[in-house]
Amino acid sequence: MLLTKEQEAILNGEKGETLAKVMKTLVMYGDAFEAEKLVPITSQYNHLVTSFGLKVMSPVYDLMQTILDAGVASGQKFSVDPRPIDKNVPANFLQNLVFNKFMYTKQSFYEEQLEKLGLLDKNAFSCTCYMDEVGNKPKKGDVLSWAESSAVVYANSVLGARCNRNSGIIDIMGSIVGYVPYFGLLTDEGRKATWIVRVKTTKKPEAQLLGSAIGMKVMEDVPYVYGLTDFIGNELDDAACAYLKDFGAATASNGAVGLYHIDGLTPEAKEQGEALIAEGAKEYIIDDAELARVQAEYPVVWKNPDAKPKLCFIGCPHLSLEQLKTWTDNIEAALKESGASKVAIPTVLTAAPGVLEAFEKTDTAARLKATGAITSYICPLMYMNNPLCKKMPVITSSNKLRTYTSARYYTDAEILAAITKGGK
Repeated sequence: MLLTKEQEAILNGEKGETLAKVMKTLVMYGDAFEAEKLVPITSQYNHLVTSFGLKVMSPVYDLMQTILDAGVASGQKFSVDPRPIDKNVPANFLQNLVFNKFMYTKQSFYEEQLEKLGLLDKNAFSCTCYMDEVGNKPKKGDVLSWAESSAVVYANSVLGARCNRNSGIIDIMGSIVGYVPYFGLLTDEGRKATWIVRVKTTKKPEAQLLGSAIGMKVMEDVPYVYGLTDFIGNELDDAACAYLKDFGAATASNGAVGLYHIDGLTPEAKEQGEALIAEGAKEYIIDDAELARVQAEYPVVWKNPDAKPKLCFIGCPHLSLEQLKTWTDNIEAALKESGASKVAIPTVLTAAPGVLEAFEKTDTAARLKATGAITSYICPLMYMNNPLCKKMPVITSSNKLRTYTSARYYTDAEILAAITKGGK
């Protein structure tokens, strides 16, 4: 790897032993992917994936403390993934005991470390840091050092920024020295599509289901998608961005997609069109039958497949303000149609603290509360990351949550019927 004189100086310890170790780590990371050089990070803020104070993560806390003790600050302020627990989310005595006494015992300590290191603000905890209410939205062309998979794919695809699917801790190390290795999705060649996906469904495909199908097919490759603008339009308005947020999260979790192009919609596809498609690209056609096949093949990991759901999570990744309003409208209408006044299953809609704050200022918030559903800033995945929750029959419309936990996936329409009519 070719380093500049400034980078070599840091590596050689001229700015201290701690910075030298950080630089060495980044150089080794780049060498593993045959990066030719390090390039400057140009985004205003960073985003970290490690937000949870798990007791077993002592090496992370030791590393952070070493950095702080050396007087080394992050070159950028940063946001972080969602907090793992919220007292307002339904949990029994044993679950709360496990959360607070065994699992997330270091949460307060870790958050103090993050604040000292450069946390954007005390409520900057969300996987959707690019929401206006959170304030960490990169510009087109910005080079990032992020690790959260759903945020990386959104930043690359919808915003036109440039970021690899980094690992946790690598994200903060990039911020500390101000550089990241130049390879993969940072390069023009690495952003070319090696798959052509043609959407030929008879109706608007479920975002999480379509993303799942594409992710499992192309894995870590870049897809160029035709036909989706027939359903979501050719402007990146609130509705389209919310759709692509959920779509991208599924491609990233059900596969390993870090970038997708939507013909006629996403920034690079609008500018370069088919020039983004690499020679010899493979083709994947998605119709109604293919989506039905994909959903039917999801494994059911509940101990009792016929169990009545005890909890429903909506929002992984976090919901937008408009999605909260839309879910409220839909839940109200479905309850009225079924002759019920409250949801039949405890239902949690999750969003960033800033989005929830904005939502509470609307008349819609009281209407949602009246249905019995609750809102939370929680990370559903972290909530379910324990043996007690794994035994719970939890339903969700998130393909990411389905992939990483025992939660069972249903489409938005199926979820709506389940929580308002008591069925599945």
